[in-house]
Amino acid sequence: QVQLVESGGGLVQPGGSLRLSCAASGFTFRYSAMRWYRQPPGKERELVATIDNGGSIRNYADFVKGRFTISRDNNKNMVYLQMNNQRPEDTAVYYCNGVLSQYDYWGQGTQVTVST
Repeated sequence: QVQLVESGGGLVQPGGSLRLSCAASGFTFRYSAMRWYRQPPGKERELVATIDNGGSIRNYADFVKGRFTISRDNNKNMVYLQMNNQRPEDTAVYYCNGVLSQYDYWGQGTQVTVST
């Protein structure tokens, strides 16, 4: 059974930091590209960051470049999103996504709220 389970969301003040984690199981994680998406309230889901299966190629949406870092640990089947200098517009449900060949796996999401 494929599972992606996100954790680490919560309430943070502007300028603060959070680290999201995603635990993967049920598929060959080390061969899978991984992505973080987010869906702000009332908006479409948008791509935040991607990382290749080896962890050497990372890409970011312009709105998070220089503030967010995606990483992975293939020994632990984990992917992370370090979010620094957060802004109110980062408020969203954040989703972990795994891509392997024609398969596309999703987590249930974790809420991040940036507010005073």
